[in-house]
This record gives sequence, structure tokens and C-alpha cells, in this order.
Amino acid sequence: MYGFKIRIRGDYALFSRPEMKVERVSYDVPTPSALVGLISAVYWHPGVRYVIDKIVVYRPVNFVNIRRNELSEKLSLRFVKDRMQGKNEGSLYSGDLRTQRASLLLKDVEYGVEFHFALTEDAEPNMTEEKCYNILLRRLRKGQFFHKPCLGCREFPAEVTLVDSLPPSELCGETDLGFMLYDLVYRKDGQGQASDRAEPRFYRPKMCDGVIDVGAYAKELVC
Repeated sequence: MYGFKIRIRGDYALFSRPEMKVERVSYDVPTPSALVGLISAVYWHPGVRYVIDKIVVYRPVNFVNIRRNELSEKLSLRFVKDRMQGKNEGSLYSGDLRTQRASLLLKDVEYGVEFHFALTEDAEPNMTEEKCYNILLRRLRKGQFFHKPCLGCREFPAEVTLVDSLPPSELCGETDLGFMLYDLVYRKDGQGQASDRAEPRFYRPKMCDGVIDVGAYAKELVC
């Protein structure tokens, strides 16, 4: 099993709670799925699956309330496919869908993340774990990425640094973080094609002295 340790810093972060429908409210700490998305910005391949093992929170949780411009709708995968095949002539214009919403964000965040990856059934025949490890290692060392890694939303960029070890956090005590989103499982349709419909999975972690042992709590997932 090939693993990595990275440090993540950012001015703002937004890990949206799915139960908040109108206004965006962030979790106290990043979700594993958000961190997987951040790592995938550095190196993504359909045959590689990232697994978050541990999260270290280095700074106290600090919220700030701002107002942001958002779109009230988004393009579905079906809409895009139909448009590519000439079956749909409609369009969505951002100017007509823009709306202003309040958001409760995290401010001045810094995290340490320990993760590993595994090959899936979509891996190519010539792919090996060693090959993928060297690719990701090289990209992390050079600061390369396919698109800018972000902390929950694209407008909140993250600074990602590869490290040899994660220093301990200065936070003390135990915090029950409640039920949090763990990941989204995208199901394939009857023809084996990708779908934009996903099933959420939740877990209930605790943060002990600034450390979240994701691997331990992920054993009891709630669908």
C-alpha cells in the first residue's frame, strides 16, 4: 500500500452540509470526499481510488459569514449528453440564474492529511501501483495539478505541500463532530455507463487532540 502525507493551507474553506438547503453552512472540518477531490486535482485517473486515513486539524475552528453569488441551477449529465447528440436545443444562461446567498465559511485553515490509493477495475492493463505512486509523487513535489486544488469550492484555493511526517496538533480535547458526509457513490446505469446520480454515505467521527482517525470511524458507514 502506497501512502502520502500532505499539508494543506487556505484563507477560506467551505465543506457544505447537505442538510442546509438554502444557505451554505460548512462542517467544522473537511470531509473525506472533499479531500479526495482536492487530491484528484493533482492527479486523477478512473482506475485510481483515493482513501483518506487521517486528518490533523492545526488551527482552531473559526467561522465567518459572507454573501456570495451562486447559480440557482446546474447542468445535468443527461442535458450535456443530449446536447452533444443534438437532442436538446435549450441553454442555461448564468446571468438569468445568478442569485445571492449567505454562506458560513471556515477562515484561516490548515490541515494535515494522510492517505493512500488503490487501483480499481477501471485501471488499464499496464497500470501498476508503483507507476501511479511515482506520478503522484512527482506532481506533488513539483506543485503540478490539472486544476487548482480547492477547499470545498473553486473560489477557495488551497496550498498543498508534500511532507515526510505530520507534526502533532496543538488542539486539545475531544470533539464529537456528529454525522458527516464520507463520500458519494456514483452508480452506473443499466448499460454500464456513468451516471450523475449519487448515493451519499455518512460516518460519525470524533476529533481527539486535533486528530481524526478517518480509517477507524469509516468502518461504520451509514447510507
